[in-house]
Amino acid sequence: MLSRHPRVQAAVSISTLAIVLAVSLTMLFIVDIVGPQVMHVGGWQAPIGIVLVQDRLAALMLVISAIVTLSVLIYSVGQGMADGDEETPVSIFHPTYLILAAGVANAFVSGDLFNLYVGFEILLAASYVLLTLGGTASRVRAGMTYVVVSLLSSLIFLAAIGMIYGATGTVNLAQLSMRIAELPLDTQHLLHIMLLLAFGIKAAIFPLSFWLPDSYPTAPAPVTAVFAGLLTKVGIYAIIRTETVLFPDSDFGMPLMILSLLTMLVGILGAIAQFDLKRLLSFTLVSHIGYMLFGIALGTQIGLNAAIYYVIHHITVQTTLFLGTGLVERLGGSASLRRLGGLAKFSPVLAILFFIPAMNLAGIPPFSGFLGKLGLFQAGVDVGTPLAYLLVAGGALTSLLTLYAIGRVWNFAFWRSPADAEEPEDGLVELMKEHEAAKRPDGAKPSSRTEVVASEAGVGVEAVKRFRAAEAAENIPSSLAVAEGVGSDSPVSNPDTIGQRLPKTMVGSTAAMVVVSILLTVFAGPLYGVSERAAAGLDGAAAYVEAVFGGPT
Repeated sequence: MLSRHPRVQAAVSISTLAIVLAVSLTMLFIVDIVGPQVMHVGGWQAPIGIVLVQDRLAALMLVISAIVTLSVLIYSVGQGMADGDEETPVSIFHPTYLILAAGVANAFVSGDLFNLYVGFEILLAASYVLLTLGGTASRVRAGMTYVVVSLLSSLIFLAAIGMIYGATGTVNLAQLSMRIAELPLDTQHLLHIMLLLAFGIKAAIFPLSFWLPDSYPTAPAPVTAVFAGLLTKVGIYAIIRTETVLFPDSDFGMPLMILSLLTMLVGILGAIAQFDLKRLLSFTLVSHIGYMLFGIALGTQIGLNAAIYYVIHHITVQTTLFLGTGLVERLGGSASLRRLGGLAKFSPVLAILFFIPAMNLAGIPPFSGFLGKLGLFQAGVDVGTPLAYLLVAGGALTSLLTLYAIGRVWNFAFWRSPADAEEPEDGLVELMKEHEAAKRPDGAKPSSRTEVVASEAGVGVEAVKRFRAAEAAENIPSSLAVAEGVGSDSPVSNPDTIGQRLPKTMVGSTAAMVVVSILLTVFAGPLYGVSERAAAGLDGAAAYVEAVFGGPT
C-alpha cells in the first residue's frame, strides 16, 4: 500500500519493530516475575488448538531479536538513503523484512511442532527474497544453494513431524514430552535423530554447515547481519527445546559433544584461511555455534545457563561485526583483506566500532564473550569426564585462534598502510596520498586514480567510470580490473564510496549495537541471573507441561 511512499514505509516499519521491542521487554519483565505466559489461540485449549508459550528463554530471545531487527532496519534505511535505494528496492524490502521478523518471533513462542515448522517456513520464505535482492548473478547463485539446503531441512523436519504424530497422536510439545517417553527406545532415537538433523542444518552445525560461508557473504550488508545474528540461533533454540522438553533424558550427549568440538575447530580453521572479511566472519559464525552446542550437550543446568547467555551474546556481537563490515566495505571499497589498509587512520570511529565487538568475539576479558566462555568452561569442568575436558581445551584453542583471525583482520584492514597491501585498492592509496599531500608545504595533490587507470588502460576517463559502475552492479572481473590491481576473487563493491564520509544513520545504528554488546558486560550479573532462571525452568519438562495445561499432569 505504501510502496510509492518510501519514507512513510520506513517509518511504519521502524515504528512496528520499536513497539515489538517495547512489548518484548515488558513480557520479559512479567515472565521473570510471574512465570510462563500461555495463550490458547482462538480459545481452543491445548492440545487441540495452537498454543503460544512464553517462558524466560522465549522472552529473552524475543527481546534480543527485536533489538537486532530494529537496529539492522535503521542501518538499512540509512544505507538506502545514501545509495538512493538502487540496490534494495524499498517496496520489496520492508514488508519482506517484517515477515522475516514475524517468522522468527513465531518460532520462539510456538508451543507445538507444526507451528514451529510454520515459523521456520515464514522466515525462510522471506529470507529467500532478502538474500537475492538486486538480482546479481553471484547473489542468485548463492541463493540457490541456500534455498536447496533450506528446503531439504524443511522436508526432513516435516517428515519428522508426520512420524511423531503417527507415533504419538499429537504435535503439542507439552503433551509430546509425556507420550514420547512411552515409545520404544529405537523409535525415540529415530525421531530424535531426524529432529536434530533438521535443526542442525538450520543451525549450521558441522558437517551440515557447508552452505553458510557461501550463502551469507553475497547478500547486502544489512541482510547478512540479520541472517548471521538470528537465523542460525533459531535452529539452536529449536535444539534446546528438543533436548529439554521432548528428550530430557536422552543419551545423545556424547555425540553432541563431539559435534560441538568439530564445529568449533573446523569453523575457526576455515576462518583463518580466508582473505574475504565476510567469509571470514561467516566461518567464525559456524565456529561459535559449537560453543552453544557445547553447553546444550553437557546436559546440566549450569551448561544450559551458560549456553543461553552465550546465545544472547553471540547474536549481538555477530550482528555488530557484520554491520561494521558493511561500513568497512563502504569506506574501503572492498571486503578483501588483500586490498584494504589504513582504515584506522581514515576513520578512527569505524576502527573503534569494529575493534570492540571483535575483541568481544575473541573472548578478551572483561567482555561478555569472555564471561560466556568462562561459564561454559566451568560447566565442562563440573561434568569432569575426559570428553568434557577435551571440549574445554578445544574451546580455549578456538578462542585463541579466533583472536588470531581477528588480529589478522585488524592488522590488514586497519593498521597497515594501503600501499603495503598485496593488491592495493587504488582509491585507498589515492586517499592516503591526499592525506600526505595535505601536509606538504606547497599543498600539491596527486592526480585522481581514475585518470591514472584510464591512462594505463588506454581508455577514456568516462569509460573507466562506466566499467566501475557495471562491475559494482554485476561483480564481474575483467582485464581492466586486473590493470587496476583488482583480482577476480573479490571485486570492488563500491568504488565510488571510497574515502567518503560514512552515513550517520549507518554509523549510529552500528554504534547502538556496540553499546548493547557493552551493556551485556556491564549488566552481566542480572542477565546471567535471568539465564540461570531460564535454564532452571528447562530442567525437565515438568514446568513447561504445567504452564501449558495449567497444573500438574
